[in-house]
Amino acid sequence: MASVPCLVSLSLCLLVLSHACSAQLEQVTSQHGWTRVRGEQRRGEGYSLDECQFSRLSAREPDRRLTSEAGVTDVWDENDDQFRCAGAAALRHTIEERGLLLPAYTNAPKLVYVDQGQGYHGAAIPGCAETFQSQEESQQQQDPRQGFRDQHQKIRKVREGDVIALPAGVADWFYNDAQTPLVLVQIMDTSNPANQLDNNFRKFFLAGNPQQQIQGQRGQFSGQGFQRGESQSHQEQRSGNIFQGFDEQFLAEAFNVDTDLARRMKNENDNRGVIVRVEDRLQFLTPEFSEEERSEYQRGRPANGVEETFCSARLKQNINDPSRADVYNPRAGRITSVNSHNLPILRSLRLSAQKGHLYQNAIMAPHWNINAHSICYFTRGTGRVQIVDENGRSVFDGEVREGQILTAPHNFAVVKRAGGEGLEWVAFKTNDQAKISQLAGRVSSMRAFPEEVIANSFQVSREEARRLKFNRDEVTLFSPGSRSQYRA
Repeated sequence: MASVPCLVSLSLCLLVLSHACSAQLEQVTSQHGWTRVRGEQRRGEGYSLDECQFSRLSAREPDRRLTSEAGVTDVWDENDDQFRCAGAAALRHTIEERGLLLPAYTNAPKLVYVDQGQGYHGAAIPGCAETFQSQEESQQQQDPRQGFRDQHQKIRKVREGDVIALPAGVADWFYNDAQTPLVLVQIMDTSNPANQLDNNFRKFFLAGNPQQQIQGQRGQFSGQGFQRGESQSHQEQRSGNIFQGFDEQFLAEAFNVDTDLARRMKNENDNRGVIVRVEDRLQFLTPEFSEEERSEYQRGRPANGVEETFCSARLKQNINDPSRADVYNPRAGRITSVNSHNLPILRSLRLSAQKGHLYQNAIMAPHWNINAHSICYFTRGTGRVQIVDENGRSVFDGEVREGQILTAPHNFAVVKRAGGEGLEWVAFKTNDQAKISQLAGRVSSMRAFPEEVIANSFQVSREEARRLKFNRDEVTLFSPGSRSQYRA
């Protein structure tokens, strides 16, 4: 019988401990705003869920501009509510002819959309071999007198309409070999589980001295990220490429070079910014574009274990080609999506993108995003967008134009209508299999409801309910009708 009090005491201790653990977990959840995305935890940008209330959204243009030797970088303020709650940051690089965007990596996965121009992109995939070698290089073992030739990882040709997917921590660079500017729009998913740091966007440069070009008042762009509440002078004192923080002797030993070369790696007196101009055209190994596409995308390589699934992973997909449209209405426009089905690397990044093109005065069906935020960058034309929250309140009703970003939060209802010049956009979505549910049209929720449910819900007649249900027979994109004349 003496064991009974002991069992009771033990049970009480376990109950108290369980309650304490539950309370602690609940507190952590409240502090970090955890939400579920495909069975995984996704951080809510440091807000509690109650704080992510969108009373008013705005179509944002860049807040500041960073000028470099061979281009400019436009930066959106990540402190804005629509970026903070979506857990995202946005940049736009404009690279001039012979401009090189210096190698860097970020703390979050990113999608890059090539808005204009063409060029080359290189990514240093960790642990993968340098598979691009010149013929002289391969013959060097047979003839040691041959001079040393370069070898490196795969380099990809990019063009307007390409979406490029990069995991967190993968260093990459871009080069513009054309006479027209290369414009890159980048969205970083800072709330992605791959980001083990806080939810500030951080970009780590492997070369250059990016801090010489800081501009703007709200936050600072640096190799350490957008630091909030710190003065510009303080940022410049402790920023630069990552080699600046290492001792020269350590660098010399690590690279097996002399200390003078190790010192120059720090680029401490480099004022060129993050986009530098190449004196002569950049020289590297690359096959002809058609040969590359044919050999890798059509025939494929022999199975090779890890390298087959990771080192040879396809990183880009073009969504500007009309022949690849997923939805097409000759009187309204087209929509093309890239997701984990047609670009498998997006499965690990948990991101996707969609290119929309509305013709003059056409409408994209009112809808909501079922499982993702939708961060829209408008690439051409003008139009009107309305966004409505869960209380039926309009949080955005206004005109949008080229160069602006507008976020449609998860589950908020959205409708777009093009202006007289049409409207084009690319939507970056925080799920690799993003889905929408339409409110009107042939595959809409209204079509799924019985007429009696519609009639009683809206207090209308059966005939009126039937018109609501069947008057639009198009899917997703609606041609303009007598009531569709656009007004700014």
